[in-house]
Amino acid sequence: MSYSIFMLRFVDGEVVSLDPERLRQVTEPYVVAGGLEEDFSQLRADDGGEADLYHARQEDGGMPCVTATHFALGAMGGVLAQLAAALGAAIVPQGGGALIFHQSDRRHLPADIEGKVLVIAPTADAFQEALGAL
Repeated sequence: MSYSIFMLRFVDGEVVSLDPERLRQVTEPYVVAGGLEEDFSQLRADDGGEADLYHARQEDGGMPCVTATHFALGAMGGVLAQLAAALGAAIVPQGGGALIFHQSDRRHLPADIEGKVLVIAPTADAFQEALGAL
């Protein structure tokens, strides 16, 4: 896919840091290039689908955002959804809206994206269907 999604964790409408160790735990089995220390990881899922992740860290060690680009649908969609869920993050596609994993997360989203929100399961099928619906 030739556009980007952003994984952002919101608390009371504000972006808060993501945990780099959780990123490492979820992505480690799929990393084929780069890694947490390089602020970039190329991932490959079991079906051969790939994604590029950008995950620069702040001085405090947290990450404000994880960006996925050039990602394949299929198994990689499941990896990305599982990553966002593990990070406690919403998936915000570049075209707007948000995908969340628990209805209770809706109250933390900024007001400008609350109306375009879908609650999904962290699976490849749910991720792909939701991207098509936004």
